[in-house]
Amino acid sequence: MKEFHQNPFFYFGLTSVVLLGLLFVSSDSLAEDSYSKAVNVIFSSRAFLNDTNNIASDGLFFSQNKELALETPDLKIGDNSLHAVSTPSVLTAQTLGDIFGGSDEMRKEVVDYTIQIGDTVDSVAKMYGLLPKTIRSVNDLSSTGTLKVGQTITILPVDGLVHVVKNGDTISQISKIYKSKIEDIVAYNNLINESDIFIGDILIVPNGVLPSKALPQINIQVPVAGNYYIHPTEGVITQGLHFENGVDIANKAGTSIYAAASGAVQRAVFNGKYNFGMGNYITILHSNGTVTYYGHLETVFVKSGDRVNTGDRIALMGQTGKATGRHLHFQVLGARNPYEGVPVGTYIKYKP
Repeated sequence: MKEFHQNPFFYFGLTSVVLLGLLFVSSDSLAEDSYSKAVNVIFSSRAFLNDTNNIASDGLFFSQNKELALETPDLKIGDNSLHAVSTPSVLTAQTLGDIFGGSDEMRKEVVDYTIQIGDTVDSVAKMYGLLPKTIRSVNDLSSTGTLKVGQTITILPVDGLVHVVKNGDTISQISKIYKSKIEDIVAYNNLINESDIFIGDILIVPNGVLPSKALPQINIQVPVAGNYYIHPTEGVITQGLHFENGVDIANKAGTSIYAAASGAVQRAVFNGKYNFGMGNYITILHSNGTVTYYGHLETVFVKSGDRVNTGDRIALMGQTGKATGRHLHFQVLGARNPYEGVPVGTYIKYKP
């Protein structure tokens, strides 16, 4: 026994046990002092704590003194143990807003929203902080039109309208017509500069308002030689002229899409987004100043700046964007669409 007491490890072990015991006994009082004020600041509303969904949140946990805390405790590794330590947090109203209600940072991206049961134009507009007229204008909805469950609509990042670029348009002119700021148009459309626009582009005009007088009809659609454009694909015309002089030609997914005439690729967009209903699309500028537009594509084989010849395969037919079935949305800007007046149901046969 005497030899045991003379062993230095005995006193070291005894001291360690005493110290650990003191730490354990004092931990509850320390935790209570640390958390009581912080928790009261974080959750000033009893309604939040009474909501079982909030209590079950992964971001909440019970502290050592059985108070509800907001953050998950950090795991600390000791010499031979693993324990949890959480630093109390006092949150401002702005921080709470970011956690529970989103950030105040301005959204600059177009959102594709799928209509749910009970949605109305007014409720969707309120959800995104927009005016109902913005929702209706962008999605071509009448004042009495209703939304359908499963329908996908375009939500702008800001109140305003959209403008389809015509031949001769400039950002400066567009800003004056709709009383919008040049820098806002450039920023919200992710343009490199004011010159980064092409015929057929669909631009967001932030806070734009329609002029009191109707805009003059510049660039009237004119006929071109009947053999200038070839059939861009093979299929059945399922919808006549609509949205910017376009028609729909339907066939199975993966049907080849061809350049209707030689020219330079302006836009070749393959990003899987809604893109104002057109999904993946291509625009081609031709030597006569006209532009052909190919929408709802499944796959794109060209890129901006490419030169293409008449009949070159540029894409495959798909159902991207606002498409209820697999088809090509083919439109002509600056001239009459060659399918104007062709009856719905007509079968178009591709001829190279």
